[in-house]
Amino acid sequence: MQNDKAIQVEQLTKRFGDFTAVDAISFEVNKGEIFGFLGANGAGKTTAMRMLCGLSLPTSGKAAVAGFDVYKQTEHIKRNIGYMSQKFSLYEDLTVKENIRLYAGIYGKSNAFIKEKTARLLQQLHLEAEANKLVGSLPLGWKQKLAFSVAVFHEPQIVFLDEPTGGVDPVTRREFWNMIYHAAAEGVTIFVTTHYMDEAEYCNRVSIMVDGRIDALDTPNALKKQFNVTSMDEVFLHLARKATRSDN
Repeated sequence: MQNDKAIQVEQLTKRFGDFTAVDAISFEVNKGEIFGFLGANGAGKTTAMRMLCGLSLPTSGKAAVAGFDVYKQTEHIKRNIGYMSQKFSLYEDLTVKENIRLYAGIYGKSNAFIKEKTARLLQQLHLEAEANKLVGSLPLGWKQKLAFSVAVFHEPQIVFLDEPTGGVDPVTRREFWNMIYHAAAEGVTIFVTTHYMDEAEYCNRVSIMVDGRIDALDTPNALKKQFNVTSMDEVFLHLARKATRSDN
């Protein structure tokens, strides 16, 4: 794997019986890049993400994530990535501090590391007063920002975000993206799916999947120029109209 590539994918394919969920996709993600992975429901993006996270073995093709092979080194991949789903990946019946400690412990971080970084994190999120409150009692926006912070707490090379801003207001979404920018500036590679096309504008590059294939991949400005439109919404609609299926 090239040193400047966080993810390399070549002809990656996943079939379920006669159904091809992911159809020979190829792309690369640079280290420290914010990479948007877009597609309508059923396009295959969740299936592709599961393969890259080491949760599902491909049917064929090649892929390396953080330098590790998706067939033979899935445990290495899991230790070197963070993951946040649209369901936030937090335990609502644990406190804020207990969630942080649980996830940090899973990744083998020392007590000293956990203690020092937890104090810094709570201060950054202005959650010191809520540290011993159950996560389930927090407002949605706070849960979301905490979930992202937990996903990068162990200092992974890459963080996968699966529609992380679903259901929150535009102001909170913008605050969340500020956190993403900060992580990327520190060298974390961001791989994000979203159904908000204004968020696609925040990415360094964007790929758009249609029916299991990548139909477009470039910077947001280049894609708008390619399709002679003024917004990523229009780019997405132009491509999504070709879709023939609706299940991942």
